[in-house]
Amino acid sequence: MTDLLHRILPTVQKPARYTGGEFNEIQKNPDSVRVNVAFCFPDTYEIGMSNVGMRILYGVMNEMEGVWCQRVFAPWGDVEDAMRQNHLPLWALESQRPVKEFDMIAFTIGYEMSYTNILNMLNLAGVPLHAAERHGLENMVFAGGVCTFNPEPLAPFVDFFSLGEGEESTVEIVRLYDRAKTECWSKEAFLEEVSKIAGVYVPSFYEHSYNEDGTLKSITAKEGAPTKLTKRIVQDLDHAYFPTKMIVPSTEIVHDRANLELFRGCIRGCRFCQAGFSCRPVRKKSPEVLYRQAVECLENSGASEITLSSLSTSDYRGLKELTDNMIPYCAENKVNLSVPSLRADNFSRELMEKLQTVRKTGLTFAPEAGTQRLRDVINKNLTEDEILTTCANAFSGGWSSVKLYFMLGLPTETDEDVLGIADLVWKVIKTWKECATNKKRGLRVHVATAFFVPKPHTPFQWEKQITTEEYLRRCRLLKDHFYSKSITYNYHTPDISRLESVMARGDRRIAPVLEEAARLGAKLDGWDEYFNNDIWMQAFQNCGVDMDFYTTRGFGEDELLAWDPIDVGVNKNFLLRERHTAYESKITPDCRHSCSGCGANCLLEGGGCDE
Repeated sequence: MTDLLHRILPTVQKPARYTGGEFNEIQKNPDSVRVNVAFCFPDTYEIGMSNVGMRILYGVMNEMEGVWCQRVFAPWGDVEDAMRQNHLPLWALESQRPVKEFDMIAFTIGYEMSYTNILNMLNLAGVPLHAAERHGLENMVFAGGVCTFNPEPLAPFVDFFSLGEGEESTVEIVRLYDRAKTECWSKEAFLEEVSKIAGVYVPSFYEHSYNEDGTLKSITAKEGAPTKLTKRIVQDLDHAYFPTKMIVPSTEIVHDRANLELFRGCIRGCRFCQAGFSCRPVRKKSPEVLYRQAVECLENSGASEITLSSLSTSDYRGLKELTDNMIPYCAENKVNLSVPSLRADNFSRELMEKLQTVRKTGLTFAPEAGTQRLRDVINKNLTEDEILTTCANAFSGGWSSVKLYFMLGLPTETDEDVLGIADLVWKVIKTWKECATNKKRGLRVHVATAFFVPKPHTPFQWEKQITTEEYLRRCRLLKDHFYSKSITYNYHTPDISRLESVMARGDRRIAPVLEEAARLGAKLDGWDEYFNNDIWMQAFQNCGVDMDFYTTRGFGEDELLAWDPIDVGVNKNFLLRERHTAYESKITPDCRHSCSGCGANCLLEGGGCDE
């Protein structure tokens, strides 16, 4: 295999994606390994190597004695073509060993449009797609990640799902597999035992039935299987595993830098945001631990940039203390310190001036909606005055570029709300004219609109998605009201967002569509170069599945939802209450101002959130 691989790689784009051998890659003596895990990221190398969760779990598994976790990524089309022509199976980077020879095949899934990549990778590996076709303990396929909070579209293909944060549960799962392999258990015996681990969902233990109108009638658990499955969380992040000896990629990746995770969860409660609800409760690291981890990451990798990451970085209470320590270190060692995910209501010009003493890069904010009424509907907790005051402070400090992100198709949105985006952008331009200290460079305002996708475990999980035609009409309406040459406007592809909505809220009847689309050639659907909507439309037609059932129909509040058995900590009654509050255009205060009673604190020992 290695000789054939060496002949192929010089003929393809970015061959370093497929070779392994990077600095800090983990190698083990195969003779000392009892459990081999192929850790698969269902997208390309440059996307997967930027994923913090993959870095963490790669390190967690390789810390285990007798376990070797190796990385596998989806190949680009040129390499896939060469693999199929030469009958070369998908391999792992560390050893170039075929994936089919691994005991366990794990996927981390963060984006619905990567689902066909999972099927394509299994196919390239020569592993049967359906869990029912895989017998014995070899090639045990399991998956985790935020998309598994509704695992049903993938249910026939995956043996079991690990729900929530995996630092502890993954160790328990792999340790159980080690025992099962040593004692020669059957696959059925292993699945029964692994289902007893908190946060593990075995889809074959549940039967779905449907009403005549196509809605779910019941979800029945097999005897002994839990009727409710609660996600796992890490209680104490200060003492949780974090990889400070990161693999240094051999080729450019999307986020080519060290990455420091400040905290998990979010205090805000934006009603469209799945991560904001499914990652609760808030748990943070101390500034002292973060500083130590930052220094270790930089010294072990030689990275020239480090990013402080979270869902809302400027909400971290220890940010000033942390950056006051890190800025001198970074300046002395010529390291760029990046602080993304800032909010317009707590933007600190003082901090940004410290961070960007050499050059002022653009600012990025996400007002999400153009009018105050709609921002209240989505619980953005952000006023126009806060947005414009932030821009005024930035422009007076020398900034001359700003990116603004919005969504179209939000619940209750009207044309007035759409035109409110144009009005807000014009006010930003007017603010620059009044406040800018550096007008020679001119102003650039980059505006982007996304197509709203209702997601599970949010107050908007029941909402209708507007049609593709209506979304494009609203895009045209907005574009026609941008009159300044300073504005650059981009909007997301509606066909992908429509499919994302189907995958996000789909049930097991979507699985045959996935399989058919993959058979017809769907892959790398998150990439413009490969996404082919005609393939998907043909797959839905061939399988007799109506996309509108999962998109424009909306879901009834009393309807059984495919993801109802999964508990992310936020209870359904709270989500319903938030939905009703949204339709009254009322906001819910963030967690620092008052507890809204979402239920996530029950996941914490002692019941108290960090906020």
